[in-house]
Amino acid sequence: MQKHKFSVGQKVDFSNRMRIAAAQGEYEIVRLLPAEAGQFLYRIKSALERNERVVGEDQLNPRKASRMNG
Repeated sequence: MQKHKFSVGQKVDFSNRMRIAAAQGEYEIVRLLPAEAGQFLYRIKSALERNERVVGEDQLNPRKASRMNG
């Protein structure tokens, strides 16, 4: 049985292919949703927006850890 690629609380980048108005940068996985049309769905939230979004797994990428210089 397949599992979700991402987990609740994980930081991700949202690939906005629909070109809808969306905040750039980091999003957090808020909830795992069932698969639809063969693809897992997720509820995500940006600290820069009031609303949450429901997106497919193929629209998300793991957030790269930022490196601190010094």
